[in-house]
Amino acid sequence: MLLASGKNIARAYGNTLFRVVIGTALNLVFTITLSYGLSREGLKGRTFLTGFVFFTMLFSGGMIPTFILVKGVGLIDSRWAMVLPCLINTWNLLIMRNFFYGIPKSLEEAAVIDGANDAQVLVKIVLPLSKASIATIGLFYAVSHWNAWFDAMIYTPGEDKMVLQLALRRLLIDPPDAMMNTIITVSESTTETIKMASVIVALVPIMCVYPFVQKHFTKGVLLGGIKG
Repeated sequence: MLLASGKNIARAYGNTLFRVVIGTALNLVFTITLSYGLSREGLKGRTFLTGFVFFTMLFSGGMIPTFILVKGVGLIDSRWAMVLPCLINTWNLLIMRNFFYGIPKSLEEAAVIDGANDAQVLVKIVLPLSKASIATIGLFYAVSHWNAWFDAMIYTPGEDKMVLQLALRRLLIDPPDAMMNTIITVSESTTETIKMASVIVALVPIMCVYPFVQKHFTKGVLLGGIKG
């Protein structure tokens, strides 16, 4: 009844899937490329760049400067406001950078001798050996996007771009107001039942992802955390 009658829920599902799929893909692309560059011993200024990136994990501009920046580049009331400002998580970047450190340099040197450039080494040598780390970091990003709601509330005030977690929050806090745009009434189902149904609707999809990456999870975290 919740899925069939709640137009806001269906629309929020679409917005959340856009954020999870597109956001996670872009997160991995930018995190992999930057962490691979920072793991190269021949990169000039690598120590400074690594320290600069690490600094952002300790200090940030805050919510108001971030909002002004997002507004200044014209992302307010856009789905991209939930994706572009958080392209790289510093902690995930450092984990993947340490993982790349652990890959034997002899494999890359052999590829270079055979004529491979940096991009080919990354795609054909490094990435196939980093499936565990990529699966783990990808899961971190996907879960983060799936559970996020605060930035969506700030940057996308319209209901047409509302994400699932924000719709769920409104439903749990103020059910009568949240169900105004649906055909669900109290006589058809109790408020408490609608609350519990909405929780299951939001929880089950992301739970289905875990079995596919579970075997890589522990290995990816351990290797990325202790090597380097």
